[in-house]
Amino acid sequence: MEHTLSILALSSGVISLLCLLSLHFTSPEYQPSWRMISEYALGKYKGLLTSFFFLWGVCSILVSILLWKEVTTTWAMVGVVLLLVSAIGEIMGGLFDVKHKLHGMAFMLGVPALPVAALLISYNLIQLDDWSHAKSTIMFFVHATWISLVLMGVAMVVMISGFKKAGLVVEQNAPLPEKVPDGVIALAGYANRLLVVSYVIWLIVIVWVKQ
Repeated sequence: MEHTLSILALSSGVISLLCLLSLHFTSPEYQPSWRMISEYALGKYKGLLTSFFFLWGVCSILVSILLWKEVTTTWAMVGVVLLLVSAIGEIMGGLFDVKHKLHGMAFMLGVPALPVAALLISYNLIQLDDWSHAKSTIMFFVHATWISLVLMGVAMVVMISGFKKAGLVVEQNAPLPEKVPDGVIALAGYANRLLVVSYVIWLIVIVWVKQ
């Protein structure tokens, strides 16, 4: 049973990343340097984005199930619960697109919870005999989750500040510019993609090491 769950978790994680990658080819009009992943829902291939979010959420749920009997501390169990919370946010991201009023809640559930969950879980796992051999790999990818979140936060602040200085209105549902004004540092899209890839790869690494 666990082997089957592991295969399903790996498959859902890898396929979710392939869905995200394919959007960069099917919807090249959304510049990856500054357009958010969620904005692909406004294009012609919303189904690919929905699949990405759903499969990411499924992967998180399956990893939570696999880890529940692995973790040995209360804090690590809290981490597993937070991973489930993150999964809810990920699935909500597929159900409620960027124009929906619940999309912000999906972000708040899905994005901040995962790095905390990953840290709580990973620091417990590396103390266990069955996991200690992969300590360096696990710690590299777990730290990538929170670092990518910080980078995205910084990139968003820099980009929004640049837009405001350029005289653009930065509000929810406000129309986005067709291009980035001169002088604006807009790398938030890259940071957004780095965050998502870091999150999913951590899930994949955990399942891979467990096998």
